[in-house]
Amino acid sequence: MTELTATTRETMKNTAENAPSEQAPVNSVPDNQALPSENKTKGDTTPLYVRINKVLDLIGFTWFVPLVRLCGGENPKTQLRELLIAIGAPVLFFIAFLMFWSWGAAQIETSLGVIPGPAAVYEEAQGLLEEHHIEREKAVAFYERQEVRNAKKLAKNPDAVVKIRPYTGKATYLDQIVTSLYTVFTGFVIATLVAVPIGILCGMSSLVNTAINPVIQIFKPVSPLAWLPIVTMIVSAVYVTSDDSWFDKSFLTSAITVTLCSLWPTLINTSVGVSSIDKDLVNVGKVLRLSKMTQITKIILPSSLPLIFTGLRLSLGVGWMVLIAAEMLAQNPGLGKFVWDEFQNGSSHSLGRIMVAVFTIGLIGFALDRVMMTLQKIFSFGETNI
Repeated sequence: MTELTATTRETMKNTAENAPSEQAPVNSVPDNQALPSENKTKGDTTPLYVRINKVLDLIGFTWFVPLVRLCGGENPKTQLRELLIAIGAPVLFFIAFLMFWSWGAAQIETSLGVIPGPAAVYEEAQGLLEEHHIEREKAVAFYERQEVRNAKKLAKNPDAVVKIRPYTGKATYLDQIVTSLYTVFTGFVIATLVAVPIGILCGMSSLVNTAINPVIQIFKPVSPLAWLPIVTMIVSAVYVTSDDSWFDKSFLTSAITVTLCSLWPTLINTSVGVSSIDKDLVNVGKVLRLSKMTQITKIILPSSLPLIFTGLRLSLGVGWMVLIAAEMLAQNPGLGKFVWDEFQNGSSHSLGRIMVAVFTIGLIGFALDRVMMTLQKIFSFGETNI
């Protein structure tokens, strides 16, 4: 009995020594040290080049994705082939286009001389930039002279009233670009504020859609050249300008014309987006007895955002095209007026400068579309509708 008891005690002692402690389990780790799996979950292990490619895809510059992948160490053969397709093919075509342009321009003789080729257009672009810098130097000198004159005036009479007069020099090419962008965004914002609410009403109510649809179909194809005289007469009759006026009549005429021509794509796409929402979502809002405004902000708008942004992209593109014609006839000091003035000028540099304006209009239009596409991807909850 004593031997058995001793054996039993020895066995229990060994078991207690080998057993895991309740206070310090075998698989336990310190509180300040996470498990490897937890680190992998909590920490961002996405490679840097993958995140860069996500940004490039977001902003629409997917041409450089293969190059970033190549730098990230992915299959060189595959990435070089994709890089050749994504960048090489457009570059080769653009070079061929420049060669054809250079050859074709030399074959055409106009009253103002030979059509300018790529080199001549590049020289005219440099000349416009130089004119901008010269005009800016004149403006700086103008304000410096005023400051000196006002300082002398105050030195003689501290109570004298001094005034800084604005520089009224010639608007440069870059100034005209800024004016055009300001005008088109003004018209685009007004069009959005009008089109989105009406589109929501049309999408939510078949009665409203039936009532408004004929008006949309009648005015949607109207040219800006038809709207411009009407808008000009209305603005001239209603808006009286003075020295303290916020806007010029030419600016308002151009902006309103852009609004009238660019609101239809947003209105139509908003209406389609709202009417195509899953009916179950609308019924959930009714079951929860949500107010109409809550249904619009929480259910309708988020669900129809992809189509709304598609309409906004189309509207901005239409507005940018309409703007040039509107500025030509309204004489708003933007790119349209620049093209018209160069056409009327008839100098040997006019054709080259008009070609510079053509490329500027195209590049800005491309950039505006990229911006809208990026916003569409950001606000469409991962869904891309291009």
